[in-house]
Amino acid sequence: MSQVKGIPYGISDFNQMRNGNFYFVDKTMYLPLIEEMPSYLFLIRPRRFGKSLFLSMMHTYYDILQKDNFDKYFGDLWIGSHPTEQRNSFQVLFFDFSKAGCSLPGADLMSSFNEYCSIIINQFAHQYAPFYDADFKETVENIESAKAKLAYIEIKAKEKGYPLYLIIDEYDNFTNVILSEHGQKMFHDLTHASGFYREYFKQFKGMFNRIFLMGVSPITLDDLSSGYNIDWNISTDSRFNAMMGFDETEVREMLCYYQQNGLLVGNIEAMITEMKPWYNNYCFARMSLDNDRVFNCDMTLYYLRNQIDFHRPPENMVDKNIRTDYSKLKMLARIDHDTTHEGSRMSTIEEIAAKGEILVDLHTSFPSEKIADIENFRSLLYYYGLLTMCGTRGDRLKMCIPNNCVREQYLGFLRDYYQQAHSLNLSHLKDLIDDFAFDGHWQPFFETIARAYRENSSIRDAIEGERNLQGFLKAYLAIASYYLVQPELEMNYGYCDFFLLPDKARYSDIEHSYILELKYAPRTATAEELETQAEEGRKQLLQYSKDKIVQKLATGTTLHLLLLQFQGWDMVKYEEINGSVIHPSE
Repeated sequence: MSQVKGIPYGISDFNQMRNGNFYFVDKTMYLPLIEEMPSYLFLIRPRRFGKSLFLSMMHTYYDILQKDNFDKYFGDLWIGSHPTEQRNSFQVLFFDFSKAGCSLPGADLMSSFNEYCSIIINQFAHQYAPFYDADFKETVENIESAKAKLAYIEIKAKEKGYPLYLIIDEYDNFTNVILSEHGQKMFHDLTHASGFYREYFKQFKGMFNRIFLMGVSPITLDDLSSGYNIDWNISTDSRFNAMMGFDETEVREMLCYYQQNGLLVGNIEAMITEMKPWYNNYCFARMSLDNDRVFNCDMTLYYLRNQIDFHRPPENMVDKNIRTDYSKLKMLARIDHDTTHEGSRMSTIEEIAAKGEILVDLHTSFPSEKIADIENFRSLLYYYGLLTMCGTRGDRLKMCIPNNCVREQYLGFLRDYYQQAHSLNLSHLKDLIDDFAFDGHWQPFFETIARAYRENSSIRDAIEGERNLQGFLKAYLAIASYYLVQPELEMNYGYCDFFLLPDKARYSDIEHSYILELKYAPRTATAEELETQAEEGRKQLLQYSKDKIVQKLATGTTLHLLLLQFQGWDMVKYEEINGSVIHPSE
C-alpha cells in the first residue's frame, strides 16, 4: 500500500515509470504481433496517446543492455510469461526528433539537426563500446558528421554480426515544424534530391535489422519515399487499433487498482460515464468500428489525477495542456499561408462543426505539395486526432468529432475566425448567457448573435445556409460551460438542431434548458413560404418536447422551445413556442 504511487506527471520513460512503482497499463501483448510484421514499421497516431512511453517500453524490451533487468521491468507484465526470442537481443538506437532543433534557417538548421543526432549516436557508442574494439567509442566521437557516424557503426556492427534496432519517436515533428514555420520550399529542400534529412533516411535503409517509426502524419514519409521505401504502414491495421490509448477495460482496471489501494474514492462506473463524452470515442481502423472505442491517455490521466488529489472531477474537463493542440488546427487551416484553398478548408471546418461529421476518402500518404487538396486536408484532420472513424458510406469513411475536448477546439477556432471579421464583446456575451441560463432571459443573447451574424460581412459571400448558421451559433454558445450543446440530437422520431442540456452535475443551480429549431430561408422566400416554414418548426419543437429522454434530461429546469428563423443573413422571427416546467421525479 505504501509503495503505490499516484498518477505520474508527464513520465514518458518506461524505466522511470517502473522504477517509480507507478501503475502501468500493460501493452506488452502487442510485442509478439509487432515481431510477426515486416521488419520496417510505421505507425501514425495523434498526440497524447502514449506513443513515447510505448516506444520507451520497446527500447527496454529489445535492448541487449537490459537483459539482466528483464524480470525487474517485465516479470509482472503479460510479456513476462510470454517472452519472445527477440527480447534483449539488439543494440538499440533511439531518436526523438521533436528534440532536434528546427527553428533555425538554412545551414544552421542542418547544423542543429546534425548536433542532436551526433549526441545520440555518441551516447550509443558509449553504451555499446564493450561490444566493439577498444577505439570504437573514440572513433565515433571524432567523426564530425552524424551520417558518417552511422555509416561507421553499420560497418562495425556487420563485421561482428550485431543486430541493430532503430526506433524514432516523432519522426515527422522536425519537418512538420519546418513546413508550418518556414514554408513548403524549405520542407521540399530537406526531403527531396540531396536534402540532408532525406540523406539520413537513405542511410537507415539497409543498416538496421528492424525499424519502428512513429509520428502524427504521413507527409514526411511520403516525401522521403524515393530514398526510404521500405516501411510497412500499420496505422489502419485493426490488430493495432487499441495499441495506443486506453480501451474501456484498461480504464476500468486502472481505476479499480487505485481504488483498491485506497487512493481513489467514488463510483468507478459513474467516473467512466463522465469521462466518455470528453475523452473517448477514437477509432483507427475500419475493421474496428464495432469494437470498443479508445480513450485519450493524457486526458484520462488528467481526470484521474484530480479524482485522486481532490476526490472530485476537474473543474474544467479539458486539460490546459491539450489546448495547445488548437494551434494545430490553425496551422492546418492556413497551412503554408496558402489562400488558394483556404475557402474550401474553412468550409470543411464549418461543416464539421455544424454537423459533427463528414465523409472522407482517407489517404494513407501524400506529398507536401498536395497538402492543401481537400481530401488530404480532411485526412490530416483525422491524423491529428481532430476527426475519428465512426462509420462508412459505401467505400468512404464517415468521420466525426471524437468528443467534447476536440469539439471545443473547433468551436474556439471558428469563434476566432468570426471575431476577425466582426468582433463581439465576449465578456458581455458571457453575461447574456448567464442571464438565459439562470434567469431564462434568452432574447438579448440571440438578438446580439443575430446582429453579429448579419454584420459579419467577410463570410456573407460564403454563407451556406443553415449549416453556416449552426456553426456560427455553436461557436458563441461554447464560451459558457453551463450547457452540453447537443446538435442534431434524435428526439421523438426527429432531429432537433440544438438541445442545450444543462450540466447539472457541475452547475446545479441552472434553472433553464432549451431546444432550438433553426429555420433558414433564401432571401427570395415569400411571406407565405416563411410562415409555412415557421409553422413546421413549431410542430417540430412540440414533438421534440414530448420525447421521454428530453424530459428526463431537462428534469428540474424550465424547458424553453425556441424557434429562430433566418432569411438570408437576417433573423426575421424568434419566438418561444411553449414554456413548460419539467418537475423532478418524485
